[in-house]
Amino acid sequence: MWSKVSSVFWVSTAILLVAVLFGVIAPSQFEAATFSIKSMITSSFGWYYLILVTVIVAFCLFLIFSPVGAIKLGKEGEKPEYSKPTWFAMLFSAGMGIGLVFWGTAEPISHYADVPPMSDPGTDAAIKESMRFTFFHWGIHAWSIYALVGLCLAYFNFRKGTPGLISATLSPVLGKYARGRLPMLIDIIAVTVTVVGVATTLGFGAAQINGGLSYLLGIPNNFLIQLIIIVIVTALFLMSAWSGLSKGIKYLSNTNMVLAVVLLVLIFILGPSLFILNMFTDTVGAYIQNIIQMSLRIAPLEPGSREWINDWTIFYWAWWISWSPFVGIFIARVSKGRTIREFMIGVLILPVIVSFIWFAAFGSTAIDVQQAGAIDLTEYATEEVLFAVFNQMPFSAILSIVALILIGTFFITSADSATFVLGMQTSYGSLTPPNSVKIVWGIMLAAMAAILLYSGGLDALQNALIIAALPFSIIMILMMLSIYKALRKERAELGLTRRKKMQQM
Repeated sequence: MWSKVSSVFWVSTAILLVAVLFGVIAPSQFEAATFSIKSMITSSFGWYYLILVTVIVAFCLFLIFSPVGAIKLGKEGEKPEYSKPTWFAMLFSAGMGIGLVFWGTAEPISHYADVPPMSDPGTDAAIKESMRFTFFHWGIHAWSIYALVGLCLAYFNFRKGTPGLISATLSPVLGKYARGRLPMLIDIIAVTVTVVGVATTLGFGAAQINGGLSYLLGIPNNFLIQLIIIVIVTALFLMSAWSGLSKGIKYLSNTNMVLAVVLLVLIFILGPSLFILNMFTDTVGAYIQNIIQMSLRIAPLEPGSREWINDWTIFYWAWWISWSPFVGIFIARVSKGRTIREFMIGVLILPVIVSFIWFAAFGSTAIDVQQAGAIDLTEYATEEVLFAVFNQMPFSAILSIVALILIGTFFITSADSATFVLGMQTSYGSLTPPNSVKIVWGIMLAAMAAILLYSGGLDALQNALIIAALPFSIIMILMMLSIYKALRKERAELGLTRRKKMQQM
């Protein structure tokens, strides 16, 4: 069994074990060290993150309208493995999941009533800004990052027959260096970044489950309870991981979508329906109008605004980058047989629309509750805001229970998917990694999430994300160059032209 495991597994686990031990033995020093490194990165490389992600968005949109969009992610004649509804459910569950539930009310409220991007707190201008910037953080920029990594992996793995490894997507640019220690280093970076990114999200999930139980039942909101939650959910997602991709993740993803739709419909019916529709319509227009300005906004002469950008926009770009190996590999795995154009439209457009609808419903409802004045949502911990909003609505107990179940299933799905991806990356790109390897990675994810919460709570989670994303961002630049070079060559070989593309459409 262990003969199928690559050197990447042993080196990556060693690095992560050192980090876990550091967090256990010296949690305060661990938090201080990550904070110091994070501050240096955000102050010195903020411009780099903004430009890089903007370029990635432009590149992904270019591929939709390019003749190479007709190229299939697989051999000619191969058909997709999953139906479109199941494919979309798996994309959405793996790509956003817990984050939407965690930040659905908390982020718009923070931008409106606590620290708005540009306006004064509590003003009408702050309401519009809150939704516009929330859309910005969860919109096409996030999914373009996922799409780039997923496209590279699907194209080289299914069409060119290379192993399903991050390093294997770089052969067109690495040339003679495509073998040896450099590819192994690239895969080690991808694995460690994936662990940190997913562990951070699991930490958010455990914190919010604890926050909900604390708000509803008076259970203490502390690390011990969060650790118990992590242990219980870890046991559940390891059972799912053992059952395999086609069973566990598929069924959980469909369950997630049903629960998410139920909760969304309930919020729309029980909440301020007209306000939600008006905010959605107005804010989508403002988002489209201001997308270029928001994409490159760094506020060099405004320290207060720059701090907000570091805490929110740079944090999100780092989060999406750190999640991109995991989400990219997973969406590549479930997208075999689709064309590049179909893949890009599916990954970029559909999840973004659903995310906008979600934030319009939950964010507008939270703002409406804040404006009513019965409670001040800014006084609640981030993980408790959602349940505080529910408490001001009819059938609050039902809403809270559905939300807790949804967080739990998203938690399990994300961790389940991650164990598959990590097993694949450390088993020479095998599409059927050994269960024993997946279990090791599941335990490592849980341990890392627990250590980050133990050493500094949500702040430590955010610090770790920003640090982990920087090295992988360089790899993403190489991936973009590599796929462009490979597609340009294949376009010439196939004789694809814009006229042929129009005929196929």
